[in-house]
Amino acid sequence: MTDRTIWDRTRRIALLGAPIDMGASQRGTLMGPAALRTAGLATLLDSLGFDVDDYGDLSVAEIADLTDTPPDKANHYREIQRWTRTLSSRGHEIARTGAIPIFLGGDHSLSMGSVNAMARHWQERGRKLFVLWLDAHADYNTPETTITANMHGMSAAFLCGEPGLDGLLGGEPRASIDPGQLELFGTRSIDKLEKDLVRARRIRVADMRQMDEFGVGVLIRRFIERVKESDGVLHVSFDVDFLDPCVAPGVGTTVPGGATYREAHLIMELLHDSGLVGSVDIVELNPFLDERGRTARTAVELIGSLFGQQIVDRPTPSNAIGAGE
Repeated sequence: MTDRTIWDRTRRIALLGAPIDMGASQRGTLMGPAALRTAGLATLLDSLGFDVDDYGDLSVAEIADLTDTPPDKANHYREIQRWTRTLSSRGHEIARTGAIPIFLGGDHSLSMGSVNAMARHWQERGRKLFVLWLDAHADYNTPETTITANMHGMSAAFLCGEPGLDGLLGGEPRASIDPGQLELFGTRSIDKLEKDLVRARRIRVADMRQMDEFGVGVLIRRFIERVKESDGVLHVSFDVDFLDPCVAPGVGTTVPGGATYREAHLIMELLHDSGLVGSVDIVELNPFLDERGRTARTAVELIGSLFGQQIVDRPTPSNAIGAGE
């Protein structure tokens, strides 16, 4: 193992809540951070040997509006602009402490701030940020292509530098990633114009047919190898609607045919074994639609696997004989 592996350099995690829900059509995800905490996220991470700092929930109540002209098709643009600027700035500050940030959502529009923060952080250190988009949706719309104008469906496009939301960050530096550094995984709902844009950008998509045909293990290992070959760092953007609704009913954008409980745990375990994960989003959890906290508990269990919880001990980059020597 080289000194470029995340897991050998830090055992610190920073939690940051972003109770944002105006990016989606269904309100309620603002309760997501509280539900994840109540389900024991910090306690579990602590039991895995991490020092956990909970920075609480961000607020944008005191953030002044900018004066740029909002796009015609971008619902709640001004509010989401405040969140994006604040998340980008605060996320960057936390990343500089050396901890692994976990952003607790909130709808997926928060990733426009969180991923920008992490891309900026790693660009400053001469490394590429790769993003694994675990989501039923591609979220690669722009104000030009969108049908709904809901901004949680534009987050992946924004982080890849697509035009249309160019004033969203105001004076905050925009650190876009190349579309080749994005992997859409578990996609099973995509709009026509959105699909055309994804194809034009040659973005890799592991849809449900590929998951069925090749298995999640093969597909995730291929992605991990691409990140390693580029000496990259990995951000996992985990939308709970990636899971099948029978596993995770507490989301406002359920799509049948998602990942099973076992498939999701395998993905998380393989990502942990890679030692490359430097930051995480957990988004679209809507406790108002959940069944007695079931989806929140499932999300916490999956994050446990991502950070090393195992039934049987196996060698990984963080515990292998000679690691760090």
